[in-house]
Formats: sequence, structure tokens, C-alpha cells
Amino acid sequence: MRFSFILLVLCLLIPFCSAGQDSVHIKVHFLYGSKPKKEFKDSERKWFGGKLGGHVGIEFDDDQIIDFVRSGEFHWFARKNDRHSRFALRPSSSFWGIFRSPGDSVKKASVIIPIARKDKIKLDSLIKTYAAQTPYDYAFFGMRCGSAAYDILSQLGIFKPYSVPKTSRKIFYPKKLRKRLFAKAEIHQWSVVTAPGTIRRKWERD
Repeated sequence: MRFSFILLVLCLLIPFCSAGQDSVHIKVHFLYGSKPKKEFKDSERKWFGGKLGGHVGIEFDDDQIIDFVRSGEFHWFARKNDRHSRFALRPSSSFWGIFRSPGDSVKKASVIIPIARKDKIKLDSLIKTYAAQTPYDYAFFGMRCGSAAYDILSQLGIFKPYSVPKTSRKIFYPKKLRKRLFAKAEIHQWSVVTAPGTIRRKWERD
């Protein structure tokens, strides 16, 4: 009788345990654009893009973030055969400090997204491929961090996939992606973690 009861309890618990093992979480990190306030312009650094800049990265493993950056000469227009770009793999300390400001002083938001384990395997393969060979150039009128993050997320089924030119036009700067992801987070009840950033800078708003 006791054995039958234990067996029944195990049968009830196994599906819940298995369900927990079938999904993992990734985090999409947003570093908000900003510029120094007038009274701190001599002590605070100027950032690329100012209040319409910022940065985006995807944390795919614990303290392992992938983000798309320029590598070499800056291009105004994308060049297929002269790609000055790379997908960087870095810890969170390096990501939040990419503009050479202390990581604990920047305005940030992180969206935590559950994905199926099969999609995590797909993501790991994609990251390995992208890190080994960049798929597109980094250019002002082309792919940058926001559009590159959208590209990765679209391949996981989180967003509708577009061609590279269309992706670069639709996600012209990080806020365009953040707005879309915040809307999905509200619908799917994904967690969003934020930090306000130093009062010494003017930060972009959502």
C-alpha cells in the first residue's frame, strides 16, 4: 500500500520536473543611450549616438553575452565584401562598461525570456557560427547592435524574420527593439529588470 502511494506521487511529480527541464532562459540586455548633463560635461564621457544610441546584447549562458560591434573602419553604408564587424562574446562587466563608464552607473533594462531547450541548442549553434564569421557588415545605414539582436531573436521565433536590409531599416537603433520586446514581455508576462543610471547624465526614455 505504501509502495503504491509513493509510486503515485512520483508519477504526479515527474511531468512537472520534466517541464522545468524542457525550457531555459535567455536575457536581452539594453544599455540606454545618454549624454552628459551640462554641469558634468567635463567629467562624463560622450557616447556614440548620444541619447539615440545605447547598446544591446543577449546573455545566452550565465555571464556570457553576445553583442554585435564594429571592428575596424567605420562604414556609413554596408559593404558585402569588406565587413568591418564582429560578434563579441563577453562577460556582463565588459558589456555594461562598453562606453567606458562604470557598469553600476548606467541605465539598463533586461528582459528575461524562457525558450525551449531545442531553441537553446539552435541558439548555441548560431552563436558559434556568427562568432566565427560575421554574417554582415557594421554600418550606420546597415546592421548594428539592435538589428543584429533582432536577427538572432527572430531565428528563435520570438520575432518575425526579415531580410537583412529590412531588419536594419526597421530596427535602426536599440530603442526600436526595446519597444517591441517590452510589448511582448507584457503580453507573455516575461520579467523585466531595470536600473535608473547616474543622475550625472541625461538618459533616453522609453
